[in-house]
Amino acid sequence: MLNQEVIKFFSLEKQGILGVKKVYWNLSVPSLYEEAIKRGEAKLAACGPLLCDTGKYTGRSPNDKFIVKDGASENKIWWGKVNISIEPSQFDVLYKKVLEHLKGKEVFVQDCYAGADPDFCLPIRVITEFAWQSLFAQNMFVRIKDQKILEQHVPEYTLIAVPTLKAEPASDGTCSEAFIIPNFSKKIIIIGGTHYAGEIKKSIFTLLNYILPQKGVLSMHCSANMGTKKDTAVFFGLSGTGKTTLSADPERFLIGDDEHGWSDNGVFNFEGGCYAKAIKLNPKAEPEIYATTRRFGTVLENVVYDEKERTVDLDSAEKTENTRASYPIDFIPNVVENGLGGHPQNVIMLTCDAFGVLPPVARLTPAQAMYHFLSGYTAKVAGTERGIKEPQATFSACFGAPFMALHPGVYAKLLGEKIAKHQVTCWLVNTGWSGGSYGVGERFAIKDSRSIIKAILSGDLNRMSFKKDAIFGFETPLNCPGVSSSEILEAKNTWKDKAGYDAKACELARLFNENFKQFAEGTSIEIRNAAPIA
Repeated sequence: MLNQEVIKFFSLEKQGILGVKKVYWNLSVPSLYEEAIKRGEAKLAACGPLLCDTGKYTGRSPNDKFIVKDGASENKIWWGKVNISIEPSQFDVLYKKVLEHLKGKEVFVQDCYAGADPDFCLPIRVITEFAWQSLFAQNMFVRIKDQKILEQHVPEYTLIAVPTLKAEPASDGTCSEAFIIPNFSKKIIIIGGTHYAGEIKKSIFTLLNYILPQKGVLSMHCSANMGTKKDTAVFFGLSGTGKTTLSADPERFLIGDDEHGWSDNGVFNFEGGCYAKAIKLNPKAEPEIYATTRRFGTVLENVVYDEKERTVDLDSAEKTENTRASYPIDFIPNVVENGLGGHPQNVIMLTCDAFGVLPPVARLTPAQAMYHFLSGYTAKVAGTERGIKEPQATFSACFGAPFMALHPGVYAKLLGEKIAKHQVTCWLVNTGWSGGSYGVGERFAIKDSRSIIKAILSGDLNRMSFKKDAIFGFETPLNCPGVSSSEILEAKNTWKDKAGYDAKACELARLFNENFKQFAEGTSIEIRNAAPIA
């Protein structure tokens, strides 16, 4: 526990948060376990993790996320279906409710950083009314281990999570009882009405996506790892495409599994932990991640367990398909401890193609890479958002539109400049369906996806012979070391119904072209010409 002088230095009163009954400052993992269990927030699993239930909100709630529209943000934010505006006066009303809600309550504070690069790290404070969410924050962000530095910590941005405070849509201007609202001018983020801890993580990510590109740093929804020769690779992709699974490679060192920046110094992790999908984790296919679900310090969200024995059932989707494990990054055996990597030699764009027409791997020209980055095609996988029960084809700009506060062109411009400057080889890797669309075909085996990634990173795949795809224009390899069969490398070969493949491929091409119309103005002729032929 911090002494009284330190607590005074950290005072919430200086932030206008008054009347709190008691503040628990930066508690240790065991202490947070004790508080969470004592308060009935969570239970202890037989194998060590903390078991938490988030109620009806088991995924992100994108329709309940707003951004305050004021003089500072009005001309910067990419307003629309993703970034929904809310008036400063509406925020003020809700923020006042948050402050009133905290009066007389015990709260938990985590002071930490977002971003591992010392030149760009952001001092943040996370205030929660639940001990288990404080542990989540400690797991997910960059922990300050030096006590003297911690004592002098002054947060630039503060996030307050109050799940038990429900908004009143009629008077508060929200869509439901839940609200997730960053106010960039006041440097405050408020979250209420939802217990889903992923909102905490992604709110800070949205914040960094707003701040860093304005400093020339590309913020990325990607995982990253590094080889023994310090060769760095990044893996773009939405939830469910394999970012966490494919970057956790026992032969390479993990930089991070989900959120990174790319500055003039190289790639750096935004986080200090991982937030992995836990559903059907396989100890043979994903041993490193599976092992974290048996560790003290891991937070398991909505995982089914035996009430008597407290053994967990990772295969059960009784509560949700979106079961999660939050754990410190050093729970993975091979990690880059400082979260810093070099400039990547390979950029891999992961997609989960529900149409079943994209090949498992394709090599992209720089223009094609920009086209696919702006398109962000994938399928939303069950459970990652409320209401998603089966994969749905979607386009998400920059492979992370729900979290991109600025116009996609801002991020795309930075990516294009960095690809050119560092002569990066770009790839599209499909971890979705083969042999038919969802419901007919089957998902690519993790073993094959791993073999493809290994061949990319070793340089072996780049030395293979390639052929140009007639519809999508990218190059597909004729062979790849380690895959189960070279036949899977050409998607059409895996379909029994060849005419059906052609029809689906043309349908997907038309969807690409229709989606890209929103980006056509302002992009080069080379990027526009990278579109598939419908």
